[in-house]
Amino acid sequence: MSDSSPSGAMSHAVRSDRQHTLAGSFTLAGIGLHTGENTTLTVQPADPDHGYVFQRMDLDGQPRIPADCDLVVETRRGTTLEKGNARVHTTEHLLAALHGCGIDNALIEMEGPEVPILDGSSWPFVAHIEEVGAVEQDADRHFLTLSEPMTYRSENGVEFLAVPPTDNEYRVTVMVDYGSPVLGTQHASMRDLDHFTSDVSRCRTFVFLKEVKTLLEQGLIKGGDLENAIVLAERTYSEEEIASIAQLVGKEGLAVEPGKIGVLNNTTLQHPNEPARHKLLDIVGDLALTGCFVRGHILAARPGHAGNVEFARKLKQMHRASNRVPHYDPTEAPLFDIHDIERLLPHRYPFLLVDKIISRTEDSIVGLKNVTMNEPFFQGHFPGNPVMPGVLQIEAMAQVGGIFALSGVDNPEQWSTYFMKIDNVRFKQKVIPGDTVLFSLKLASPIRRGLVHMTGEAFVGDKLVSQAEMLAQIVQDRVPSSASA
Repeated sequence: MSDSSPSGAMSHAVRSDRQHTLAGSFTLAGIGLHTGENTTLTVQPADPDHGYVFQRMDLDGQPRIPADCDLVVETRRGTTLEKGNARVHTTEHLLAALHGCGIDNALIEMEGPEVPILDGSSWPFVAHIEEVGAVEQDADRHFLTLSEPMTYRSENGVEFLAVPPTDNEYRVTVMVDYGSPVLGTQHASMRDLDHFTSDVSRCRTFVFLKEVKTLLEQGLIKGGDLENAIVLAERTYSEEEIASIAQLVGKEGLAVEPGKIGVLNNTTLQHPNEPARHKLLDIVGDLALTGCFVRGHILAARPGHAGNVEFARKLKQMHRASNRVPHYDPTEAPLFDIHDIERLLPHRYPFLLVDKIISRTEDSIVGLKNVTMNEPFFQGHFPGNPVMPGVLQIEAMAQVGGIFALSGVDNPEQWSTYFMKIDNVRFKQKVIPGDTVLFSLKLASPIRRGLVHMTGEAFVGDKLVSQAEMLAQIVQDRVPSSASA
């Protein structure tokens, strides 16, 4: 086991494009920082696409709680997940260790409510992960690649900026400034995930002595002591004050030198900027809740778990949207061209709003409209500010859905589609001349008695512009062309 850098196997796991899991299991036990309860956890290998999942073995039914930012319910001094009636507290240090070692999939079995705090860093977990090793799996890793800058700012001054990568690495830069004369302004950076183990994983959590009473009154840090956190004093404390705090904490005595300012522990900091590096560690653990490995540069000012999780949610939302965008190569021949579309739909100028069908499966279809300034509706909507009406976006989406339905029946020229209901319509941004709109529709339920229920989304580039849920009926009411000739 390496004391300063990841092993060759772990380095490969970090840099690989393939998913990895543990080569074996390991078990750790210890007290929870906030609950004060003892927990034994066993980290097991897991199948591809399993992700990180906690399992409360001590509860009825042994419920599982995926490590998902949408399941975070508490962020005071730690990140708490909940699903159903099951909770798991202080997940960030273990998740940072797994993520920092390039592990994609793990089952974390817990006999207790909180991940043990151990020494207040990720290192005890990293050491065990390195000892058991990692194995490559037959599945592609899930990456979240930033394509444009993304920002977040909270009311209490937390700021995040994420920018696209220059080399597909995961880089993090952190600034902490809490107005403390002891802590001051600190910076820390991790130029890629390969440096997590050596530069970040040993950095411990910290607390100001002035916060201890308030945190205890909030029901937190019941398991805190000088062995699992760096304690900082911004002023001198007398023997009586220290004894009072020790009694409040429930310790017989605190090995703290009266009158001391700064780090109260009888310990040497891992780095002069260890607090800032620990905040970076927390970011790695909390952003692992996106379920992806980030490709980009994350810059954070005054971060905390609440801001970390909110930013993780923004990243996950962006990733979901980018993954939904249909693939379109204009050099490829369409599945249906405009002549095929005219054989399926009764619509004609100026109301035929689909130019191509790119793909069709048993339950989905993707169509396209090229929007030009020659559209007749731009004459009045609006002069000098041409915007495609939202109702026509939905109409175009419905026509793609009509092609889906009619391409699955015999003699489609004898059938028509009629709207019955439109729900959950949302317009996200303007569609203007020059845009190419991709319409992606999926069946919401099987077609029965001619009723077609579909959900649809419209994209320009990688941006969602509109969406709707539609119900239509196909009716055989058109006169065959041979009969009208």
